Amino acid sequence: MKIVYFQPEIKKTYTPDFPIQNTQLVIETKGAFNSADRKKMKTIKAQNPNLDIRFIFSNSRARISKKSKTTYGMWCERYGYKYADKHVPKDWL
Repeated sequence: MKIVYFQPEIKKTYTPDFPIQNTQLVIETKGAFNSADRKKMKTIKAQNPNLDIRFIFSNSRARISKKSKTTYGMWCERYGYKYADKHVPKDWL
């Protein structure tokens, strides 16, 4: 599965970690979730509103940067993504 998205003036593709067959559900696994990854995921979601992108983090309580109080989980909640730690919840499948 390849999902097309555009950055200003640049066409790119995104290959999801785990697209769930015959659905619009995409599961992404993340250890580190850097600024570029967060920006990319917001762009993809804005340009593909039919996708249901969800994250599995090694630790959703990790802060997005040393200077920020925002955690990965808080970022997901702010931007409307579901997330979990270490395992895919059974109710997602």
